[in-house]
Amino acid sequence: MKTISCMNIDEDLLYSFGAEDRIYKPKETIFKEGDHTLFYFQITKGKVKLNNYNEDGKEFIHNILKKNQSFGDPLLFLEHPYPMNAICIEGSEIIRLPKSSFIEMLKENPELSLEMNACFSQQVYYKLVMMQSLASQNPSQRLKGLLDYLKSFHEESCGSFQVEFTRQELANLVGLRVETVIRTLKKMEKEGHIKLENRKIFY
Repeated sequence: MKTISCMNIDEDLLYSFGAEDRIYKPKETIFKEGDHTLFYFQITKGKVKLNNYNEDGKEFIHNILKKNQSFGDPLLFLEHPYPMNAICIEGSEIIRLPKSSFIEMLKENPELSLEMNACFSQQVYYKLVMMQSLASQNPSQRLKGLLDYLKSFHEESCGSFQVEFTRQELANLVGLRVETVIRTLKKMEKEGHIKLENRKIFY
């Protein structure tokens, strides 16, 4: 089953409306919580995490995005600042398009609005699914909810896929200690839910 995880707009179309390429270093911040929403971002190379830190400095990761995925677009329709940070996990190349140009592009290409509505709808659906999983006190249930969510980003969701996140990143995504995640993954493997091969996770 093919799914739409987030927008991936034709690069030539983005450039025709004034988009520019930006290169970021590992750990470089693209925007911070509280910044004004000014751009549409689309990744052409690298990996970006969306996160927050609580008052104790503990990190919570909302999502980790990679090549051909976009971020920041839902907020372009609101007059609110970013509620999270966007930070490069590795060296990244990102196309960014100013908000005013992005809106103009949608007006001139209404079919993109339909695709975007489908994208936003799926994001809301899986956010609700994730919230139900995260409400569980069962670590296996939390991880399974996350893995189902990650699998939805792949065009072929019926087959096994490799989870490209570290144990620490998975822990930050589901709000568990990394030691708990390691133990739970081993348990899930024994139960036949996942496969662990050379420290790689297949679901």
